[in-house]
Amino acid sequence: MSVKSDPLSYPPRGLSREEAARYVGVGTTKFDMMVADKRMPKPRKIDGRTVWDRVELDIAFSELPHQERENYFDIIFS
Repeated sequence: MSVKSDPLSYPPRGLSREEAARYVGVGTTKFDMMVADKRMPKPRKIDGRTVWDRVELDIAFSELPHQERENYFDIIFS
């Protein structure tokens, strides 16, 4: 099956395990751990393929905690 060329450029919605790990900035072992502990979403099945939804990865990534830092308002108003 050949993929038809598209004049529009857009990121893929479904990512492989390796692509999903790279997308969130970790290695595959760490990504597997994050899926297991539910910090990252479970994959979807497309026939025999396992793919991660890029939008779900974005949502999960946004819910990860920030590195501890001083509260911005405490710095400004102190």
